[in-house]
Amino acid sequence: MTAMINNGILEQAGSYQHLAVNKIAGALGAEIGGIDLSQPLSDAVFKEVQRAFAEHQVIFFRGQQITPEQHKAFSLRFGGLLEVPFVRSLEGHPEILAIMKGAQEITRRNFGGVWHSDMSYAPEPPLGSILCSRVVPPYGGDTLWSNMYLAYERLSEGMQRMLDPMNVVHSAIRSYGAAGVLVNNGDPASKMDVRTDNRAAAEVTHPAVRIHPVTGRKALYVNSAYSIRFEDMTEEESKPLLDFLFAHCSRPEHTCRLRWSPGTIAMWDNRCTQHLAMNDYDGFDRELHRTTIMGDKPIPATPRP
Repeated sequence: MTAMINNGILEQAGSYQHLAVNKIAGALGAEIGGIDLSQPLSDAVFKEVQRAFAEHQVIFFRGQQITPEQHKAFSLRFGGLLEVPFVRSLEGHPEILAIMKGAQEITRRNFGGVWHSDMSYAPEPPLGSILCSRVVPPYGGDTLWSNMYLAYERLSEGMQRMLDPMNVVHSAIRSYGAAGVLVNNGDPASKMDVRTDNRAAAEVTHPAVRIHPVTGRKALYVNSAYSIRFEDMTEEESKPLLDFLFAHCSRPEHTCRLRWSPGTIAMWDNRCTQHLAMNDYDGFDRELHRTTIMGDKPIPATPRP
C-alpha cells in the first residue's frame, strides 16, 4: 500500500478513475492512456497524472499531437521551465531543447548517449523533463531509463551506510568544457549547436544519496556524465567507487526501454532516474523536443553535522 506523502499526490493504492495506467517493465515505467495533452487537463485528471508520475518515475503518452505552445503549457503545470545552457534552443522557444541528429551525421557520441540525470551540475537540478518525438527513425534511437530507488536499495547495508553521509561533486566540464565530448563548436555536419563557455567548469556538491521530496524514498544520485569525484577526495581516489556505482545503476534489471513512435511523449523524474539515448540509427533523421522543469536543492539522506 502506498501512503500519502506530500500534498495528496500519492493516494492510497488503487485503480485510476480518469486514466489507463499500464506498467511496461518490472523496474519502472508506465504507459498512460485516455488523455489528450493538446487539451487543458482538469484538476482531477492532472492529480492522477501526478500520482502516476510519482509511482512509476517515467510515464509515456502515445499518439499525442501537440504544438510547442501546448508542450510548454503541459510542462508548466509541474513547475517553472529552465533554459538549458550550452545548447541552442528551438527557434522562438528558449524553453525547448531540440535534440537532433541528421541522416548525414555519423558520430560515436550522440547527445544523451551516456547514463545521466539531466543537469545534475546545476545548484538546483531539474525536477523532471518532458520529451516529445517529432521525427523518429524506422528503427533504433530508443531511450532507456534506470530506477535509482532500486539502485540504492539493492546495495549492501554496509555500502548504504557508507554512502548515506557522502557528497559528490558534479560538473559539466567533461561534456561541455573546452575539450568536452558533446561540444561541436559550429561543426557544419551537426544539426545541434553545442558550445562551451566558462560555466562548464563550475562545480556543485550534492548528496550521493538523496531523499525524494514526494515519496520520501532514498535514491542514489551519481551519474557518469556529471559526477566528477567525492567531496574531499581526488578523482583518482573516487574513481573505483564511482565506476562501481555507475555500472550498478545501469544493470538491466533496474531499467525500462522505450521504442519511440510519432507523437510519443516521455516524462521522467530526474530526482530518482537516469536515462540513456541509444545511438544506433545512422542514416536516419531523429528529432525530439524537451522541456526541463525547475527543481530544488537535493535533500541529503544523512545531513552532515
